[in-house]
Amino acid sequence: MRTFFRNVSYLVSFSILILSLPALLADGERDNSSTDVRRIPKPGVVVPENVRMELEEGLNQLQKQLDVLVQREDEFTKSLLPDIEIFHRAIRVALQYDEFFDPKEFVAAQKLLAEGEARASSLLNKQAPWTQQTGLVVRGYRSRIDQTVQPYGLVIPENYDFTGSREYRCDLWFHGRGETLSELNFINQRMNTVGYIQPENTIVLHPYGRYSNAFKFAGEVDVLEALESTQQRYRVNKDLIASRGFSMGGAAAWQFAVHYPDRWFAATPGAGFSETPEFLKFFQKEKLNPNYYERSLWHLYDCTDYAVNLLTCPTIAYSGELDIQKQAADIMETALAEENIRLMHIIGPETKHRIHPDSLKIIEEKLSALAEYGRPFLPRRLKFVTYTLKYNRNHWITLNGLEQHWQAARIDAEVRGNELIATTQNITDLTFDFPAGSYRFEMDQPVTVNIDGQKLSLPGPMSDLSWKTRLHREGDNWVAGEPMYIGLQKQHNLQGPIDDAFMDSFVIITPTGQSPHSLTQQWTASEQEHAIEHWRRHFRGDARVLSDTELIEEEIAQSNLILFGDPNSNQILAKIIDQLPIKWTEEEIQVGSKSYPTDHHALVMIYPNPLNPKKYVVLNSGFTFREYDYLNNARQVPKLPDWAVIDLNTPPDSRGPGKVVDLGFFDETWQLNLAP
Repeated sequence: MRTFFRNVSYLVSFSILILSLPALLADGERDNSSTDVRRIPKPGVVVPENVRMELEEGLNQLQKQLDVLVQREDEFTKSLLPDIEIFHRAIRVALQYDEFFDPKEFVAAQKLLAEGEARASSLLNKQAPWTQQTGLVVRGYRSRIDQTVQPYGLVIPENYDFTGSREYRCDLWFHGRGETLSELNFINQRMNTVGYIQPENTIVLHPYGRYSNAFKFAGEVDVLEALESTQQRYRVNKDLIASRGFSMGGAAAWQFAVHYPDRWFAATPGAGFSETPEFLKFFQKEKLNPNYYERSLWHLYDCTDYAVNLLTCPTIAYSGELDIQKQAADIMETALAEENIRLMHIIGPETKHRIHPDSLKIIEEKLSALAEYGRPFLPRRLKFVTYTLKYNRNHWITLNGLEQHWQAARIDAEVRGNELIATTQNITDLTFDFPAGSYRFEMDQPVTVNIDGQKLSLPGPMSDLSWKTRLHREGDNWVAGEPMYIGLQKQHNLQGPIDDAFMDSFVIITPTGQSPHSLTQQWTASEQEHAIEHWRRHFRGDARVLSDTELIEEEIAQSNLILFGDPNSNQILAKIIDQLPIKWTEEEIQVGSKSYPTDHHALVMIYPNPLNPKKYVVLNSGFTFREYDYLNNARQVPKLPDWAVIDLNTPPDSRGPGKVVDLGFFDETWQLNLAP
C-alpha cells in the first residue's frame, strides 16, 4: 500500500452519506444575480504534493496496463475496456482540473485506483469477474457524443442468474443535484451505497447523467446510452423498465416519462421541477423577462406541455407535504386534469425534502402491481403531443413533419376493427406502424384511415399481421405514400435549435487563418475556448478539436461540425458560406434585407451541413446556456434559437455570448423566417 494511504482509514462513509442525500436545486435568491455568479463546480482543495505524486504514480501504472489491453484486437477485451478506463479518467480529471473537494476524497481516489488496477490485471488474464458480480457494480461505456468513457452504477439482484434466460425488471434511478458530484465521487458513491431503492428481482440502473444538468441534453443521451449498455450486458425485460428519481432526479423522471412515454412500464417522479417559468418564479423568486424565442424554447423541456403523453405511461408522483418542490407535481396535476387524467400523487406526511418511508412502501407496492402487467403493448388508443420532432414517437405513431416547430403538434388516434380514426393539429407528415401481431387487423380486409374527417381506404395487413403506412399533407388533403420533398426539411434529429448539435457526435473545428477584424478574431477564439472548457466542466466530456486543415471526410460523414471563426479565418466555413441562408462577407452579415457590419458583429447558427446534410454545422457556439444558468437546473434550457447575430462591442458574460441584435428560427425548410 502506498505510503500516504497506509495511515489513512479506508472508511469513506462521510462522502457516501453526503452524496446519497438529495441536494436542493440552488441556494435561492442569492443565485439570481448574473453579475455575482459562484463557480460550479467550486474550486477544489489543495492536493498535497506527496498525495499528488502517489496518485499520479498509480495512474501511470494503470495506464501501462491499459496500453497493453488497447493493443488487443479481441472483442471481449475491447468491450470491457471502458469498465477500467472510467477509474483512470475519474482520477485524472480530479487532479487535472482541481476537483478534489474534500481531503477525504484522496482515500476514495486510491480505492478507485485499486479497483481499476485489479480489473486491468484480471482482463490481462482474459478474465472479468466484475461482469458476474451481484450487488453494487460500476461499469462504463464510450459515448458516441465525444468518445469519452462515462460511468454508470448498477445494483444487480443477488439472485441474478448469469447462465439462464430469465429477463429482469430494470428501474432507472436519477440522482439529485450534487455540485461536487465529480466522476470520482459518483463512482465512489455507486461502489458503496445502494441508494433509495432496491426492489426485489430488479436491476437498478444509476446513470451519471454527465454531472448535474437534470439529465438534459448530453445528460439525456447519457441515460439512453447507459441503458443501452446495460441491456447489452444484462438480460433486461424491455417491457419492465421504469423511470424513477427524486429532487433533480424527479425532474428527470418527469422529463423521460413525457418525452419517451412508450419506453416505460411506469414512472415515479419525486419533487424536483417539471417546467421552467412557474418553478423559477415560485422556487427561485426569479423575475423573468423572456423574449418570444426563449418562451418558445421552454417547450423543449416543459413537461406540462406534454402531460397528455402520460396516458400510456402509468405515473405515481411523490411529494413531501412540507416540501417547496411539491410545486412540480401540483402543476403537473393541473395539466393532467385538463386532459381528464387524475394524477396519483403520494404525499409524505409532515415531510420536507425527502421520501417518507411509508410513502416509499406504497410506491413500491404500486410499482410491483404495475409490473405484473408490464409496459402497455401497442395501445389501441393514443394521444400524443410534441413541440419538436426531437420527440416524435409514441408507440405506433411517428411524426415526420410539422407545420411549425415550437407550436403544439397533437394527434388523437384510435383503432376500431379495421378502421383507424385520427385527428391532428400542426402535423404534415406521419407514419402509423404496427409490428407483426401487435394488433389483429382482419387480414383479408382493407384498412380505413379516417383522418381529420377524410377517409382513405388502404391495403390490409401483411400475412404476418404487420401493417404500416405513411401519410402526408398535400394542400388540405392527406395522401398515402412518401412525400416528394425538394430541398431540406426539418426532421427528427435535424430540427435544431443550436443545442441539439451537442446531443450527438460532434467535433470542434478551429480556424488556422486570420479574420480581417481583430474584434472578431478575439471573440471567436474566446468563444471556442469557452465552449471547450464548459463542455468539460458542465457535461464532463473532452471535446474533440481539429483544425480546419485536419478535417477528414470520415468526420464530415459521422459528426456535427462546430466551426469557429469567420469565412476568412476558417477554411471549412469559407467552403460552405455561399450555401447558407444567411450571408457573411468580409464587410457585412446579411439577414434578409438587414445587414450588420462585420467589424463588430458575428454570426451564431445551426444548419444542415452542406457537405453532409444528414448532420449539422454550427457556427461559433457551444451549448447556449451559460454560468448563470448552472445555478438552477430549471434554467438549463436553450437560450438561442436557430441563428443569432451578436454585437461584439458588448463582451460575453454569464448569460450570453454578447449583445444579441437579431435572432430567429428557420422555417420547416430551413429557410429564413423573419416573423416570430
